[in-house]
Amino acid sequence: MTTFHYLWRLIMYRPLRYFTNAVAWTIIYLAPIAPGLITKQFFDSLTVNSTLGYGVWGLIALLIAAALGRICLIVIGFITDVHFRFRMGMLLRRNLLEHVLKQPGAQAIPVSPGEAISHFRDDVDQSEEAASWSVDVFGMTCFALVSGYILIRIDAQMTLLVFLPIVLVISAAQLATVRLQKYRAASREATSKVTGEISEMFGNVQAIQVAGAEERVIERFRSFGDNRRKAMLKDRLMTELLDSVFSNSVNLGTGLILLLAATKMRAGTFTVGDFALFVYYLTFVTQFITNVGKFITYFKQMSVSLERLTFLLQGASAKVLTMVNSLHLKPSSASASRTNQEQNERATLGSEAALQRLEVNGLSYAYADTGRGISDIHLSLQRGSFTVVTGAIGSGKTTLVRSLLGLLPKGEGTIAWNGVPVEDPGTFFTPPRSAYTAQVPRLYSDTLRNNILLGQAEQNDSLQQALHAAVLEYDVAQLPGGLDTVIGPRGVKLSGGQAQRTAAARMLVRDAELYVFDDLSSALDVETEQKLWERMFQRRSDATCLVVSHRKTALMRADHIIVMKEGRIEAEGTSEELLQRSATFRELWYGDERQSSEE
Repeated sequence: MTTFHYLWRLIMYRPLRYFTNAVAWTIIYLAPIAPGLITKQFFDSLTVNSTLGYGVWGLIALLIAAALGRICLIVIGFITDVHFRFRMGMLLRRNLLEHVLKQPGAQAIPVSPGEAISHFRDDVDQSEEAASWSVDVFGMTCFALVSGYILIRIDAQMTLLVFLPIVLVISAAQLATVRLQKYRAASREATSKVTGEISEMFGNVQAIQVAGAEERVIERFRSFGDNRRKAMLKDRLMTELLDSVFSNSVNLGTGLILLLAATKMRAGTFTVGDFALFVYYLTFVTQFITNVGKFITYFKQMSVSLERLTFLLQGASAKVLTMVNSLHLKPSSASASRTNQEQNERATLGSEAALQRLEVNGLSYAYADTGRGISDIHLSLQRGSFTVVTGAIGSGKTTLVRSLLGLLPKGEGTIAWNGVPVEDPGTFFTPPRSAYTAQVPRLYSDTLRNNILLGQAEQNDSLQQALHAAVLEYDVAQLPGGLDTVIGPRGVKLSGGQAQRTAAARMLVRDAELYVFDDLSSALDVETEQKLWERMFQRRSDATCLVVSHRKTALMRADHIIVMKEGRIEAEGTSEELLQRSATFRELWYGDERQSSEE
């Protein structure tokens, strides 16, 4: 998509608001036409060339009225501009975020979170800026056409000198296009690295301290900051250079007009009123020329922003950025929409869609950088079953469940829910069909309640039931603020076991058909783990579970065990069967016993 096409799609997102904004600012920029003509008539009235029906005080009153009227128009213009501009920015961020969230977890963003924030902030702001300035250019162009017509009728030669700097401005901007784009791209990239480094440092404070790497990390950050300073300096210098060209070209035109006007006035072909009109309009012509130059600069910088935003789409069409979607600006409508969506999903998941059988055939996935992964996985889950996937570290357990749930890019193989093929696992395996707890819980610096609900409406005693099933009610009672305790970044105020059980409560509160646990109980003691499994099945006797674990508590409860080795299923069956015929399983079983005795 070209930059012009991108700009046009942004404008057409809300064409009525854009048109209203354009009309408002066009009137604002045309408003000085009348005061200029009034001023001309006043100065001409001081000579024999014109008669005027009002005096000095009348002129002052008219000019004050015109100024007040223009101020009111500007207030209205800012309101229309804000409503259009920020809706446009929200649309870009909404569509970009939606696209990121739809991607498999392993490919959500191709850069660090800090760099992604730079894209969401700076590049969207730049797109807003260019679209907003297009309104100014349109309004100022209308002013230039009207004022140009008036001035040409007075003196064509003088008018030519007024508008001559426009040619210089456009020529300078065009000559600087390539270099400006290069400097702006380098500036944005350097800023992204700085924000990305800040994000990484804040997220790994403990690791940095333990490794004694504070000075090295600071030095690395200092080098990124220095590179950003140099890139920003070049970008700013180029921008200021263009602004200087814009301003000085107008000053040059002003000087020529003054020299030529003196000659014409002496010859009697140019009145004092004409001179006053030219001088009055020059201020606004200067603004027009400057705005044209700025818009050209913003438009060129917009192409850099489009390229960076498209990079986040990872191959998807750039049209994704400007797709028309509701922004849910009214809280009540957004809440109602979310509630209706949840109700529709529940309604869709009727008795026929409830999980009876999940079949996986030939599921394969290989990581591009190592070539390792899983190959030719076949498994079947029946409603109410408790299936455990086990194996040594690196055997492909986590890759299996992540591929099944669509958290990795789709590889080979088929997945069927009640015999119906699942085309997009990433979209399909979400509540109320499926709920998932990752190996490393992802918690936010928010209250415990919000970490569990994640925006879901609290219904009846669903939260309390989830806390009980996750064996978390006693821990909540000990926290100073209970469920309203802020748990800190990544849940640092919780123990490892509490963090895992918080993630379990988050999953259980969604009351899904299929629960997928990835080594959930690794930080739990045996007694707590036993309680968790018991309470879960007391809560839902027909719960279907797919569990990644090597813990004996889970293995003993399993209806079916799948033993993974080097990305393939080596053996499967019950624990009794596997103890007899699988050396890998025996090693895991008795190794867990030895570990428990040592502890």
